[in-house]
This record gives sequence, C-alpha cells and structure tokens, in this order.
Amino acid sequence: MGLSEEQVLGGLFGVCIGDALGVPVEGCSRFFLKRNPVQGFGYSGISRRVPDGWWSDDSSLTLCTAESLVETGKKGIDLRDMGNRFCMWLHEGHWTPGGKAFGIGYTTAEALERIRSGVAPQQAGGRDEYSNGNGSLMRILPLALYLFGERGGDSFEQVHDVSSITHGHPRSHVACGIYVQFAQHLLVGDGLQQSYEATKREVVCRYQVTLYREELAHYARVLEGDISCLDEHDVRSSGYVVDTLEASLWCLLSGRSFGESVLNAVNLGGDTDTTGAVTGGLAGLLYGFRSIPTAWLDRVARRDDILDLGRRLLQSISS
Repeated sequence: MGLSEEQVLGGLFGVCIGDALGVPVEGCSRFFLKRNPVQGFGYSGISRRVPDGWWSDDSSLTLCTAESLVETGKKGIDLRDMGNRFCMWLHEGHWTPGGKAFGIGYTTAEALERIRSGVAPQQAGGRDEYSNGNGSLMRILPLALYLFGERGGDSFEQVHDVSSITHGHPRSHVACGIYVQFAQHLLVGDGLQQSYEATKREVVCRYQVTLYREELAHYARVLEGDISCLDEHDVRSSGYVVDTLEASLWCLLSGRSFGESVLNAVNLGGDTDTTGAVTGGLAGLLYGFRSIPTAWLDRVARRDDILDLGRRLLQSISS
C-alpha cells in the first residue's frame, strides 16, 4: 500500500493549521482559554500578533524539511541541504507567510548560526540537557512520510540525524522517534489505539541501547501506561519536548475528529502553536485532508503553495 494524497496533504496542512490556530494565543494560560476558547480562525480573545491564518516557525521548518526531501528525492536525505533551507528561512524569509521569519527558539537559532559558520548539520544542534525544547519534534512529520514503510534501526537513525540539525540531545531524538513511529502506523491504516500500543512496544525495544535507554524514563507516562487516561490538569503544554509530545498524544487519543483534537491542543494554553502543530500533523494523517474544515483551509496562509509542495512530495516519494 502506498501513500495517498489524502494522507500527505492531511499531514502537512494539519501541521500548518494547528500552528496557525495557536499563534494568536501563544503564551496564554489554560485558565484564560477556558473562558475565551479558540474555536477557529478569527480569534478575538486578545490582540492579534500577526494576520489571521499565518503560521510560525513550526510550519516554516516543516515545509522546508518537506521541500528538501522533494529536491533531493531518491538520492536520500541531504542534511546539508535541509540545514541550508532552515538558514534561508531565518535570514531570507524562505517558506514564511509574509517574507520574514518569526517565532524562532534560542536553541534553533544557535544551531543555524553554527551551520552558517561551517559546522556540519548533524553536529549543529545543542547536545546538553537544556537543549530539549520542541524545535525538532515540531518539524519532523515529513520524515514519517519519506520513510513510509521502513522499519528498524536505519529509519530511527535518519530521524535522529534530522533532529540533530537543531536538537542533538538523545531526549529529543527519542521524542522524534516516538512521533515518527506512531505516524507510520497511522499511515498503514492501523487504528488509533492499535498504533499507540504498537509504537510503545517498538520504541521500548529499539531504545535499549545505553545511549537511549536512560531517556525512556522521561517518557514513562507515554510508554508505560496510557497517556489518554490522564486528567487534563495533569497534562503539561510547555515548550519542553517531553511535555509537547505528551500533550499532543493526549489530544489525539482523546479527540474524535481533526477539529476536536487540534482545538483541544490549542486550548491547553502555553506553547499553543507547537502543541497545535504537532497534534495537527498526526490528526491530519489519521483523519485525512478532507476531514479538515473547509473554512480553515480557506483561511490558512499560502494554501496553494502548500498544496503544490504536498503533491510534489507525494510524487517524489512514489516515483
């Protein structure tokens, strides 16, 4: 079974729409959003920071990643090309809604400056424990599409390499590994709970090597139980990579539609754009492109450009 346009476009638009819905309320508290929830575009609960429908660094770097995979095609993942496109985003406004990058995290900014100075991209990302923001998790979804059907250590290593362009710590690698593995199960049509259970087994088995085994404890709530059983007040939605992964899986597993999953993510507060983007990517794969409300698709920035990129990505993967 091959990938479908429904899946590829669902994933890419899922990221962008989740991101764009979260941008106006980034940093808002959960308490505030309980009283003033996001219900779609045109949010008026606070002063709008950017035009309605604009997405941030989450989507920009996701689209740069997808574009790099299209351009390098069957030659394989080119980390230098990918890193250079990230730098083009930061310094030239490449793949931005309005010609200028915004929303960049400190760890990502440092990594891209290292790349500009000549550091190899797989060595550019921070490797200390404090370099575990969600900046590689938020852009990793295209790897699930590109590596579709692959299993085993090699695909994990490629995910780790792409994470390392900006985030090189094993904890960030594990988050991306869990996310991509979950996404690949959704792509083959496994049910939501079936995908979750299979991902847990495979991830625990894969990460028994010493470098990663000690990191599994940080993901115990995902891997040892059922994250969807948590009460909402126990779900954290900060910019820490573990929190973002937990919150996104909680929203996906607790939701019943694309819209419900993404709005639940945004209305958790905190790092709303990234929680929305990470949740939206998986929800788009699960429910498909046609599940995304037309009113949201009509409002998202650069809709036609995203459509074109998604179709080119599908063609590149399928050829």
